[in-house]
Amino acid sequence: MNIEIREYTQDDVKDMIEIWNEVVEDGVSFPQEELLTTESGKEFFDSQTYSAVAIDKETGKIYGLYILHPNNVGRCGHICNASYAVSSKSRGLHIGEKLVKDCLVQGKRCGYRVLQFNAVVASNIHARHLYERLGFEQLGIIPGGFRMKDGHYEDICPYYHEL
Repeated sequence: MNIEIREYTQDDVKDMIEIWNEVVEDGVSFPQEELLTTESGKEFFDSQTYSAVAIDKETGKIYGLYILHPNNVGRCGHICNASYAVSSKSRGLHIGEKLVKDCLVQGKRCGYRVLQFNAVVASNIHARHLYERLGFEQLGIIPGGFRMKDGHYEDICPYYHEL
């Protein structure tokens, strides 16, 4: 497996939608509840500051993706936000780490000064450990900030990283 992180192309959108929707359907990490369609997915990925895929250069298979966009506007427009999605069949292969590392580079390249995550679910231990290992700082805890798919509420932990 020879994984490359690169900017997405329109040819990637079908696989990106499939991976994104899988994470949304899981209902344990993304706040979105609506699934992307072919049309809304194309529009969604096109509207980001930067969208990237983790692709096996040998087979062309897409294992994950990320989106990068402003976290706010105006005087806070220098802060960006990102979301990462990895196919359930490829978790544990360090795809997420490759995506986050590339995102830090692209965020800086796009002129952002800070990458902030607003809503990392407290029970998402693998993501939290990765972020902390890569130098992200936890800002605190928001009690009951995330409604899980089964209806119970879990704490969220905002994180940030200076770029």
